[in-house]
Amino acid sequence: MKEANLKILSGNSNKPLAEAIAKAAGTELSPVDIRRFSDGEISVKILDNVRGSDVFLIQSTSNPANDHLVELLLMVDALNRASARRITVVIPYYGYGRQDRKVEPRVPISAKVVARVLESVGIRRVLCMDLHADQIQGFFDVPVDHLFSAPVLYEYLNKQNYPNLTIVSPDSGGAERARFFAKRLDASLAIIDKRRERANEADVMNIIGNVEGKTCIVIDDMIDTAGTIVKGSIALKENGAAKVIAAATHGVLSGPAVERLREAPIETLIITDTINIPESTKMANMKILSVASLFADAIIRIHEERSVSSLFM
Repeated sequence: MKEANLKILSGNSNKPLAEAIAKAAGTELSPVDIRRFSDGEISVKILDNVRGSDVFLIQSTSNPANDHLVELLLMVDALNRASARRITVVIPYYGYGRQDRKVEPRVPISAKVVARVLESVGIRRVLCMDLHADQIQGFFDVPVDHLFSAPVLYEYLNKQNYPNLTIVSPDSGGAERARFFAKRLDASLAIIDKRRERANEADVMNIIGNVEGKTCIVIDDMIDTAGTIVKGSIALKENGAAKVIAAATHGVLSGPAVERLREAPIETLIITDTINIPESTKMANMKILSVASLFADAIIRIHEERSVSSLFM
């Protein structure tokens, strides 16, 4: 059987990342025409011949999450109707990922709903990065390749040669991630003990570990309204930290996040480009690292039926 042609397409959520991924993979984005009717209804047309092709469709379901999700669903349906051989959805940031379980009665497990809807339109594979909860992989009945931004973050942090380094987890749930970085960077480990009183708000209660005189790097999977990271940075400074640096994969930065971060005692804010950051949101102390090469390597490996997990060995 003739090998399927590799095609990379993108929705509107993060065109710069998609273009960088395509370039790193040695190709160009196939054109897609996405329009809106006057009532907001989305119209999609694939402008390239994808018959028999191995298609990778890049779309973060970031803000506005519902619009970008519908774009993704319509593009998948269009590709199937255009006789694509295989469709892999590349979702650098998986919106609705925080709704991965029932935390109270009469609420949905939205992360699973999104997975089922994607499968219903005919996806064959999922490629994503730093899911909020690992169990989301099990919500899909198609193969899921789960990438980690850790190699990109580690490479940058290792080059900075920060003195007296301590890796800080913003809560007990992120301790495993922080421990990984602490081991690789030969740093000590601290954990922020916090109590969340209500959604999107966090009250810091205690610092577990010695941070006095240390360069503290707070590692998290995402920064949304920035309440956790800002209150954590204040607590670290109050406990004698010499310098506070924040690092996360997904810069959601919604609501009051930017205002909070500008006033916070954070020397450098490090995020990746899984979510497109508008120019108006960027700050002088913000460092954006690209994960394009990592996604391009994974896409090529999937296309050539080679191991993806070996990227992290």
